Order: sequence, then C-alpha cells, then structure tokens
Amino acid sequence: MTDADAVRAALQTIFEADTGIYQTRGFQRRVGYGSRPALVHIDLANAWTRPGHAFSCEGMETIIPAVQALNEAGRAKGIPVVYTTTAYQDVDGPNSDIGLWGRKIPCELLPLGSEDVEIDSRIAPADGELVLVKKCASGFHGTNLASYLNAHGVDTVIVTGVTMAGCVRHTTEDAIAQGFRPIVVREAVGDRVPGVVEWNLFDIDAKFGDVEALEDVLSYLDGIAPFTSRVARLEGAVAAP
Repeated sequence: MTDADAVRAALQTIFEADTGIYQTRGFQRRVGYGSRPALVHIDLANAWTRPGHAFSCEGMETIIPAVQALNEAGRAKGIPVVYTTTAYQDVDGPNSDIGLWGRKIPCELLPLGSEDVEIDSRIAPADGELVLVKKCASGFHGTNLASYLNAHGVDTVIVTGVTMAGCVRHTTEDAIAQGFRPIVVREAVGDRVPGVVEWNLFDIDAKFGDVEALEDVLSYLDGIAPFTSRVARLEGAVAAP
C-alpha cells in the first residue's frame, strides 16, 4: 500500500463515522441535478496539469480523460463549456494585479500570456467556448461567470479541475450562493496532496454541493434535452420577421 492509499484508507474510516454525525443533524442532503447544466473546468492549464511546475497537481492520468469524456457528452448536447485559468499581468512591476495572495503562494509564476497559463491542449476549448482569467480562487470572484451562466439559462454547474482545496472548493461554494446547483465530478478533480482531495470531497458533499461519480454525470448528460440558451432564443426572436 502506498502512502497515498494509506491516507485515503484512514480518511475513509474517519468519514464513515462523521457521516453518521452529519446525517443525524440534517446535513448531507442532495441539491440534485437541474435541467440546464454547464461544464465549468477550473484551472486545467499547463501550470497545474503538466509536471515540473510549482503548481503541478497529481492525478492527471484520471482527470484529463474524465474531462475529455465530459466535454464530448456536453458538446453533443450543446451545453455551455467554460474554462478558467489564473494569470497575472506585470507580475514584477508597479501595476501587478497579484495583490496579497502573492504573499502566500508564488503567483508571479503565472504571467498572463505565458504557455503555463494556457489550457492544456489535451482538453483544449472548442471554438466559441468561454475562457475566463481569474485572479482569486473562485471562478465567480471578479469575473462574469454568473452573468454568463444566467444569460444562457443555466441552473446546474458541473465542476471539474484543480485545486480541490482551493479554487474548486471556492467555486463550488460560490456556485450554490449564486443560485446554481453544484455537481462536483469525483474523478475529475485533484490537488497536490491526496488527503486534501478526499477531505474536501467529503465536506463539499456534506454542505455545499453533490459529489457524483463520472459515470452518473455522463448518464445525466446523456438524458437531458439538447440545449438552447436564452441568448440563442433572444437572437432568434430578434431575427424573426
């Protein structure tokens, strides 16, 4: 058994006991799927998905194929697919937008326009798919993500990406706060520390969103009606004679 497996086994024992505590207190309810989802991929850029970078995360041999499968299923139904990356301008200059986060993590290694902050080519955005550049952990903070999803009539946010303890978690928390149903795909999220992934999946599932297996999410996407966004409907109405 590897150290990572040992950590997971120990956490599973703890979580089984904690589940009973949560359930008796009314936690771990299901937010459920809606009828109009979007895929939101958090920070699956080269700095996180490729080895050898300060931000590199583990588990890409599982995460990348899972995201590929989700993209294929989502695009077949025409649902919105959104990517985020985290990048900063003028990282060493007087107009840097890093802020105080740079006192905690090496944000200066993520310069805007660099290859490191480009989305991994294995899961590259298709033409017309939105790529948001964020400065903070949540995909919603300081971006137009909420307004974009609302404009397209989205009610469910299927979240993938990294890191589980930071950007994925905070995006999920903000999603439910903004009125979207968060669905976190178990096989499509990761971090730099295995135990961090397991703990945050457990805690999110208890309080902020539903953690679902890839197979179940793909089955859900297969069963939804083809997507027509509010934007497309409005454009059609304007074009009509």
